[in-house]
Amino acid sequence: MGNAGRLIVGLGNPGSKYELTRHNAGFLALDYFADQHGFAMTCEKWQGVYCRERLAGVSILLVKPQTFMNKSGESLVRFADFYKIERADILVVHDDLDLPTGRIKVVARGGAGGHNGIRSIINHLGTSDFARLKLGIGRPERNEQGQGIPVERYVLARFSDRELGAFSKQLSLVDEAVELFIEKGIDACMNRINGR
Repeated sequence: MGNAGRLIVGLGNPGSKYELTRHNAGFLALDYFADQHGFAMTCEKWQGVYCRERLAGVSILLVKPQTFMNKSGESLVRFADFYKIERADILVVHDDLDLPTGRIKVVARGGAGGHNGIRSIINHLGTSDFARLKLGIGRPERNEQGQGIPVERYVLARFSDRELGAFSKQLSLVDEAVELFIEKGIDACMNRINGR
């Protein structure tokens, strides 16, 4: 781990219009983590809402980019570069279509997988070697003809009550995952969290 600590970034879109939408799962999860630890993300710069804190003796930055999803990397890279955060000490918390609602998965690196926020971050950081905490939102249901709500509309729609219930039940595990990443790093986080 670099001396500068850890950067935890939750992805979403700013504004009340997007609250409780599937694409804002990263914002929701980071807000929950901050609330659990009494951290207030009230500072603003570089098109991000953030706070600097310490947890288990580690300096941490919590950031929610306010650039809209497809430009998330613009804000994230400013924080990473200014605070000299190693790429391997970045954890991005985001929604994932390929996981069922309520499931989470931690990975050390990977491609964008069709996620515009992750694509923007890879482009701006110049690497895909940063950790991700993926929050399952499932895919839109299809009828017998294979038709359903387009993915772009689905991710920007609000969680149903059932989905929000399933998502909320996993927030304590998300909190544990972020703590593990901060205190012990990505390998310990993956070993303890994945498959639960």
